[in-house]
Amino acid sequence: MNDLETMLLELKDTSEFMVDLAYSSLLYNNTEIAEEVIFLSKTLDDLSARIQDTAVELGMSDPKEVERVVILTRLQWSILSIAEAATSIADVVLRGLGAHPVIALSIKESETTIAIGKVSADSVLAGKAFGHIRLSTISGMFVIALKRDRAYIFGPGRDTVIREGDVMIAKGPEEGVQYFKNLCDGSDKEI
Repeated sequence: MNDLETMLLELKDTSEFMVDLAYSSLLYNNTEIAEEVIFLSKTLDDLSARIQDTAVELGMSDPKEVERVVILTRLQWSILSIAEAATSIADVVLRGLGAHPVIALSIKESETTIAIGKVSADSVLAGKAFGHIRLSTISGMFVIALKRDRAYIFGPGRDTVIREGDVMIAKGPEEGVQYFKNLCDGSDKEI
């Protein structure tokens, strides 16, 4: 897989993640999750510019690649349209329009929620790999993404080490949210 295909795959994965977060922010009327969607949208702008630059370079260096570059550019545009729709959904929440009675009814029927926790320096999670702590087993919360600085790790594996400052985005039952957040911020020291 070349650089262009790798960046396009990252664009697609990020866009899909944005859709999941946007719907969750709407369902739970959660501005913190909606803000993550907006942040991701800005990172996609940078990635999109890099894809365009790489595509132009490829097309200029090898005219036989122009057809493929056009197809990849169309695909990029489609993915960005999906990301833009996710951003629009998050914007509804950020403007305070997400608390609709129909949405509230769907929340009551939902068995899972999304939570965000930032790992503090004194968290028992800091410095440990997911496989070592088995967070989903003890809290019921399954980490779907980890934000480290400006980068995201989607579906972190058992060998992924949690660091101070990491922001974990997890999905699970409402009952597990507080324990998950307490583990992240260091309030709860027992795993």
